[in-house]
Amino acid sequence: MRAATLDSVPATPAVTEVDTPRPEAGELLVRVAASSVNGFDAATAAGYLQGIMEHRFPLVPGKDFAGTVEALGEGVEGFAAGDAVFGVVMKPFLGTGSLAEYVTVPATYGVAAIPPALSVREAGALGLAGTAALDALNAVDLAKEDTVLISGATGGVGALAVQLAAARGARVIATARPGAEAEFVTGLAAVEVVDFAGDLATQLRALAPEGVDAVLHLAGDGDQLARLLRPGGRFASTLGVTPEGVTAVSVMADPNPQTLTHLAAEAASGALRVPVTAAYPLDRVGDAFAAFGAGSLGKLAITHS
Repeated sequence: MRAATLDSVPATPAVTEVDTPRPEAGELLVRVAASSVNGFDAATAAGYLQGIMEHRFPLVPGKDFAGTVEALGEGVEGFAAGDAVFGVVMKPFLGTGSLAEYVTVPATYGVAAIPPALSVREAGALGLAGTAALDALNAVDLAKEDTVLISGATGGVGALAVQLAAARGARVIATARPGAEAEFVTGLAAVEVVDFAGDLATQLRALAPEGVDAVLHLAGDGDQLARLLRPGGRFASTLGVTPEGVTAVSVMADPNPQTLTHLAAEAASGALRVPVTAAYPLDRVGDAFAAFGAGSLGKLAITHS
């Protein structure tokens, strides 16, 4: 099969031919129609995960996937060949990811059905970022009328978190540069924008003099952001940052079937917009990684047909 591969890291993925995987007991073989680039994939290619997770070369990166079930491993129940599914590749090693024509995934974790009203391209960009956004909001127990600062609102996780937070009735303050970035974020939901390249503390205090109830740290200086909390405020980071002196949680996305099904239903209904801003064919995966590294807005989809 054709797949984006890395022969070593750091490197830029290139499309090559590798063996098509076979589903082991308890696994699904999925023919991938769409996927996307995530920060995790960029970190893998950059070599940042060496020593943290096992690397199996030639390494196929990729976490998100959407497509159809091609075959079932022994003992799989609840799925049939031809089912439309999406999710997140969750394996204890790196090497057999979703930036390929086929991927194998556990049938009981990291996979759910695609609702008929949700496009495959959107489903292929939803799993990891959507789960991280939802888990981060739950980690700070965001409630109606809370004020939340979302740092990194222009990225895939942030663009989904902005919408999910606003849907809960929270007051959302998002970081973005003036111009295209601010317009992108304000086009997602009713939010207020502060420029992270300016004096963030002064801008924030003008909007929330007593500090914010919660911070979602998806980018930027976590310690600086923590100082913008009101006393007793809550802090969640997808980057492993837990500042001292505040209630802080390091968020690891948990794409269980219930979470994936909930996100897919929200997206299918139109309540949640999957913010795909560009799509690249698998043959141009290197260009997609370059665009991601340059700070692209929202989600970059990869199409596999």
